[in-house]
Amino acid sequence: MLSDYKSRCVLLGQYIAENGCTVREAAAVFGISKSTVHKDVTEKLLKESPGLYKSVLSVLHKNKAERHLRGGEATKRKYELLKDGLSSSVDNGG
Repeated sequence: MLSDYKSRCVLLGQYIAENGCTVREAAAVFGISKSTVHKDVTEKLLKESPGLYKSVLSVLHKNKAERHLRGGEATKRKYELLKDGLSSSVDNGG
């Protein structure tokens, strides 16, 4: 789909900057690996579009600063689902 890395890194950079998404989310949208997205927007984008690179870098720094919060929320949801599943099996006699 996006074999030309020059245009790919710019497209990825624009998508991340406009949506404020994570590398993982961008990788899922474009159907490529997280490591490819990360390499494109942190190394190749600097050479192709320095202004866009700065925008993307600020989003990446923000995401890194907030990742512990997203992880905590994910863990909370996981244990709430486990608790709900356990209580329903007890309610149903299981």
